[in-house]
Amino acid sequence: MLIKDFNNTIDLWIKALDQYDFRQLCTKPSADGWSLGQVYIHLIDDTNYYIEQVKLCIATNEHSLEEASPTAKVMFLNNDFPDMAIEGAPSNSTMPQPESKAQLITHLTDIKNEINLLLELLEKSPAKGKTKHPGLHYFNAPEWLQFAEMHFRHHLRQKKRIDHFLEQLSV
Repeated sequence: MLIKDFNNTIDLWIKALDQYDFRQLCTKPSADGWSLGQVYIHLIDDTNYYIEQVKLCIATNEHSLEEASPTAKVMFLNNDFPDMAIEGAPSNSTMPQPESKAQLITHLTDIKNEINLLLELLEKSPAKGKTKHPGLHYFNAPEWLQFAEMHFRHHLRQKKRIDHFLEQLSV
């Protein structure tokens, strides 16, 4: 079920790129807000980090007794982020614009393929390691994959706000 949810969600993001030209992808709704292209870059960067965490988890038993924070446990139970804007890392203010729409499609497709391969490795791995999330304590490999899918869905709310802004520009 986890991989089906992930594939459906990332496919939604890939397919959505059909409706934008590159100028729209780089248009920011406000001086301190992200363009849709920057949201895509953020999702790509963060998901690549999650992939690295999954690889570490399936290669070791380190930290297997550690736990996720109570907040993270609720998120996993609800299979969703809280319905609120979450203040990200300070580096988010310098999120680059994408180089092209093709770059985004390539990176998202690569992520999808890698996650699908990782799930096969995860199913065969006897390791039960965990790695530390910067704010939510320790996750195992399936939790990192679930977190990745939840993160994509969380940003659909932001995408909707940016879409509304872009629609207003074209009126």
